[in-house]
Amino acid sequence: MTNPHPYDDLTPDTLLDAVEAAGFEINGRLFALNSYENRVYQVGIEGRSPVIAKFYRPGRWSEAQIREEHTFSRELVEAGLPIVAPLVMPSGDTLGKHDGFLFAVFDQRGGQAPDTSVDDTLYRLGQWLGQIHNVGASTSFETRPTLDILPGITGHSQYLTEHDWIPKELRPAWDSLIPDLIKYSEHRIHDAGDELQQIRLHGDCHAGNILVRDEQMLFVDLDDCRTGPAVQDLWLLLNGDDVEKGIQFAELLEGYEMFRDFNRRERHLIEPLRCYRQISHCAWLAKRWDDPAFPRFFPWFTQPRFWSDQILALREQLSSLQSPSVSIPGQN
Repeated sequence: MTNPHPYDDLTPDTLLDAVEAAGFEINGRLFALNSYENRVYQVGIEGRSPVIAKFYRPGRWSEAQIREEHTFSRELVEAGLPIVAPLVMPSGDTLGKHDGFLFAVFDQRGGQAPDTSVDDTLYRLGQWLGQIHNVGASTSFETRPTLDILPGITGHSQYLTEHDWIPKELRPAWDSLIPDLIKYSEHRIHDAGDELQQIRLHGDCHAGNILVRDEQMLFVDLDDCRTGPAVQDLWLLLNGDDVEKGIQFAELLEGYEMFRDFNRRERHLIEPLRCYRQISHCAWLAKRWDDPAFPRFFPWFTQPRFWSDQILALREQLSSLQSPSVSIPGQN
């Protein structure tokens, strides 16, 4: 009899054996950390601080794609940038293999999410992101995906409808919204222009993936690194109304452009990217529903109320797509 989900085979003994086989002298202490896409654990090591072991979700990334993530992370570290990169394990590799699982090990690092309401914090984040993007632009990914907004919105929406995730009574509202969201996202993408530079990105650069401790910043979790426009690593740090976002964006860019030019036309991509993220998040939950952790932690996903709220949020997003793009104070 086969297991219903691959992670069912990742028992405590299996993961401890994996870390030990990679050359670490484990002490048997194990603590599961919050993570849904992958499985992440704090593992006790004899004579030193614990390490963090991340076991990649089987089938999500190929070995070549994971190695590109590791290579990019270590390039950034070698450039003196504050990135938590996978360790070169005693086995001599950054990527471990054990019983069908691929895994990486990281130093344990602590901290809190940055307070992006503080101008100086945004300025400093902009400085680091400008330098990260300089490294990202120095070469290209060969196997990691490219962020394609319109195909993504279309494909994720089709997955949700074809697999009957949208309640029948809400399908007409959903089906009428998606073409308009695509239409106005396309208008914004047209406004951004055809010559936007595509570079290697962190890919999921929100405040939860940045740690601050003793005035030091650390960027973590490059699991979603991909090719795309620079603004993808900036817009998730903006909050509030349009005026507040414009002020915050200006602060980010002041720091960013100490090290790298930024194409102002990329601001037109922010709302299409937000739309993409909203719909892709729903599709992500749907595609992971066979993982027992997801029904347990996201029980509301199958409730009509959730989908009603999503349609309301997408209607608000349509309004944002139809409104002027965020403006940067003092600039056109």
